[in-house]
Amino acid sequence: MVDLADLLADLATESEQLDALVSPLAPADWARPTPAPGWTIGHQIAHLAWTDHVALLAATDATAFFASVTAAPDPARLVDDGAEEFLAPPAELLARWRAGRSALADALAAAPPGGKLPWYGTRMSPASMATARIMETWAHGADVADALGVTRPASERLRHVAYLGFRTLGHSFAAHGRPVPTAPVRVELAAPDGTTWTYGPADATDRVTGPALDFCLLVTQRRHRADLALTATGPVADEWLDVAQAFAGPPGTGRPPADGPTPDASVGSGVPA
Repeated sequence: MVDLADLLADLATESEQLDALVSPLAPADWARPTPAPGWTIGHQIAHLAWTDHVALLAATDATAFFASVTAAPDPARLVDDGAEEFLAPPAELLARWRAGRSALADALAAAPPGGKLPWYGTRMSPASMATARIMETWAHGADVADALGVTRPASERLRHVAYLGFRTLGHSFAAHGRPVPTAPVRVELAAPDGTTWTYGPADATDRVTGPALDFCLLVTQRRHRADLALTATGPVADEWLDVAQAFAGPPGTGRPPADGPTPDASVGSGVPA
C-alpha cells in the first residue's frame, strides 16, 4: 500500500515539473496545438485546473459536485466544456491551477481515512483520487511536451500510472461495451530504475510485457500500440491493448499509429478513473 502523504508528494512533484515546463512560455506558445485535436497547451492546463476543481468539490462538498454533474448541458462535452470554462490568459490560468491543486491536496490530506469520494460513475478513496490526479497530470503533461518537442525522462512516479492502468482493465472493456474478461492478466514492466514492476498472478496465461513508459503511454491513450514496444500474449491481453484506458468516462478514441490519420475529436482527455 502506498501512503497518502507519499502520493500527494508525488502529485506535487509531477505538477511542479509540468509547471516548470509551461510557466516560462510566451503567451503565444500557450496557443500551440497539442496532439489532442482542438486543444492547445492552454486547454491542457485548463483541463487540469478544471478537474482539480471538481475533485475538490467531490472531497469537500458532495452536493455541489453532483450539482455540477447534473447541470452539465451536454454530458458528452463535459470535459471539453470544462477546459473551455477554465481557459484564461496564461498568468491567470497558472494562478488558478496552482491554487486549485494546492487546495485539493489539502482537502485529500484532511479527508477521513477509509472514506469514499463521489466521482463520475464511481466512488474513490482519497488515495485513489491522488493516484488518478498523478495519472492525469502526467498524461496531459505528455501532450504539452509533444507540442513543445520536449522529451521528458521517465520517472519512478510512473508506477502510479502503471498501477492504475492495470487496475482499470475491467473498466476498459466495459467502457467499450465489451464483456469484462474473467481470465487474469499478468503485467511485467521494465521500470525506469532497471527493476521490474509486476501486477497480476504470476501463473496467468495472458501476459503483457514491455517498458513501463510504453505501458503508461498506452493506458493513457497517448500512443497507439503499434508504436510501442509492448508484447501481448493470449487473447485477453491482446484485446486489452486495443481498449485500455486508465481514465473514467466514455471510451476514448485513442491516438492513431504514427503514420495513420488524425482523429476528429479530442483524444484521451477523459476525467480520471
